[in-house]
This record gives sequence, C-alpha cells and structure tokens, in this order.
Amino acid sequence: MLFKNQYYYFVSGLPDFSFDSTKLPFTVERFREMLFDAIKPEDRKLFARYFLRYDNDNLFHFLKKSNAAWHPAGNFTHEELEELVNRVKADEPMEHPLAPGYFAAAVKAWLNDEGTNGARTLEDLISSFYMDYGLEAKNSLIARWFELNLNMGNILSAIYARKYGIDIQKVVVGNNPLSVIIRENPNARDFGLGQELDWFETIVRISEESDIYERERKLDKFRWEWLEEETALDYFNIEYLFAYLCKLEILERWVRLNAEEGERIFRELIQELKSGIGMPDDI
Repeated sequence: MLFKNQYYYFVSGLPDFSFDSTKLPFTVERFREMLFDAIKPEDRKLFARYFLRYDNDNLFHFLKKSNAAWHPAGNFTHEELEELVNRVKADEPMEHPLAPGYFAAAVKAWLNDEGTNGARTLEDLISSFYMDYGLEAKNSLIARWFELNLNMGNILSAIYARKYGIDIQKVVVGNNPLSVIIRENPNARDFGLGQELDWFETIVRISEESDIYERERKLDKFRWEWLEEETALDYFNIEYLFAYLCKLEILERWVRLNAEEGERIFRELIQELKSGIGMPDDI
C-alpha cells in the first residue's frame, strides 16, 4: 500500500493504558467492533487475519464437537463456520471473502484422520497453517508480529523438548526460516539461532523462570516492549492500531487473572501440553 490510511479522529479518542494497568478501557471484543466501524475495508481485511486466531479455536472445537465456549471475536458466526465446513465436505469452494485456504486443508485433514495421527494433532495442524498464513500478511508489522510469536513459541518448545528428552521435530511448527534452522540443528546448544536472533538469550533466560505465572508475565512483557519499539514512530496509521489491539489483548489477559487464578490456569495449560507430548510433571 503506497499511501496508508490515517485515522486521526479515531486514534485521538483512544484511552491510554500500560502493561501494569489494572483496568481495561474496553474489551478486545468491543474494540474490534469500534475498530471495524472506523477503518477502511482494505484495513479490515488485515485485521481479520489477526482475528482468525479465534476462528481457529472455534473450528477446532466445532470439528471435535466439544462443548467449549464460542469465541465471539472471530470473523465467523457458528452458522457461517458450519456452512464453510459443509462446503469443504461437499468438495465445493468456501466462497467467503475472509475464509483462508487453510480452513479447507484442515477440514480435509480431519476428514481423512490426518490431523490426529502421529505427533501433530488437528489443533497443531491448524496452528501451523495459521502461522504460515500470518507470515504472508501484506503489512510488514503484522507479518513480523506473526513471525515473532512463531519464533518465540518454537524456541520455548525446543528448549523444553530438549530438557525432557522429547523429539524436537514433534514440537516445532511452521515453515519459516527459523523453524527450519531449529529442525536442522536440534543438538546445537542454541539450535543454530545464536547468530540469527539478537533476543534469543532473553527468551532462554525467561524460559528458566520456575514460576509459571511470572514466566508468562515476562513473555508478554517482552511482546509488549517489542510492539512499542516497532511502532515508536507510528501514530495514526494501521500499525499503531494493530499494536494497540495486541497490547489490549495482553492487558485483558492479565486484568482478568489474579496470581492464584493465573497459576491454576497455566497449570492446566501445561498439563494439556504434557498429556499431548508426554512431558514429565515437574515442568
């Protein structure tokens, strides 16, 4: 996009908040509504790519017929998602402007039982597709945000896999250059990333934090500071709004958790991970 849209009035009316704020100015769901009312159609498509993370969860639980709560912040209603799945089942095009091609690939894998065989579950498969899709975003900041989270997730997965004797190939997702490097260097101390990422050692240090709650806080603080650094010169454009959204989501996560509740939830998340790939109970 040669000339970026500017949203002076909308941005000027947005309240400020910090990583340590204790109150939300509004929920992510409410901000999504405000945002989509204010921005141009071409920019809505960029943000729709981000909100696919909620559609991914909805798709996974829909296919698994679980009773998980529906994420309202996604791009598709329950009825729309059901229609997409039915069209894939019938080998028909999805015909929805916001439907990513990987939805069809995920549904077909599920139909063929490919998504639940071997090391990669259906949820892992959808996540991997989503990350690769995010890297293709036609906006540098959005693409780099996807890459940051993909790289962080893969580094942490590789660290814990090595610690507990798990095959690193089974936990690394995506197909970006750093994913390939990690797979090719599972026995190297730094997985071959020491010269590739200037923040590799920072993530290693955070991974050594024994308190799960504090570890997650530090990871989110790292993401927050990355967003601020990357958008230091952005004020009224789509990059500013994207960073605002990402930080709002981080804040929403922590405002809704106190230390005790956060520890319980993260323990549940870790238990799910261990049951999926066989990690010991002392992680």
